[in-house]
Amino acid sequence: MDYYEAIKKYGKVYVLRIGHRPQRDKRVTTHVGLVARAFGANGFILGDICDKNIVESLRRIQRDWGGSITIECGVDSRKYTEEWKKNGGEIIHLTMYGLHIDSIIEDIRESNRPKLVIVGAEKVPAFFYQIADYNVAIGNQPHSEVAALAVFLDRLFGGEELRIEYPNARKKIIPSSRRKRIVSLE
Repeated sequence: MDYYEAIKKYGKVYVLRIGHRPQRDKRVTTHVGLVARAFGANGFILGDICDKNIVESLRRIQRDWGGSITIECGVDSRKYTEEWKKNGGEIIHLTMYGLHIDSIIEDIRESNRPKLVIVGAEKVPAFFYQIADYNVAIGNQPHSEVAALAVFLDRLFGGEELRIEYPNARKKIIPSSRRKRIVSLE
């Protein structure tokens, strides 16, 4: 699927990472950003702090592998979510304490409103549970926030995001059953 067709079909989807702890969460937060990009999100926002190493890693991946995901950092997460909602967007908070994804994914998918998906790191303040239109659980067992985001985006896009061809890529993987095959597109 063409990247721009996907945006038209599903609308804007942004991922807001909250509670990032630079000394502890570097790798996990980077992976949240990588999943956001690879699974079709239009933007990744690192709330309340700006970790330049994460931003640069994500920009480097985007330069090499294509796409046009918006990357922001250091925004006030509370104000950002309040503005998002005020401007007509909906907020989806991924939490193992929410409603099971299977019971609400159709409602989320059918909405044409821009979506802000909140992915927490440390204990998430009650504010985010309350402002969310949907508190979504990918099962009710402890699990990785990276996995939760991947499953959510895959369910939202119905698997179509896995076939997106990103514009401006410098590299491309050629599928192979036996070896790594990466070609340069420059």
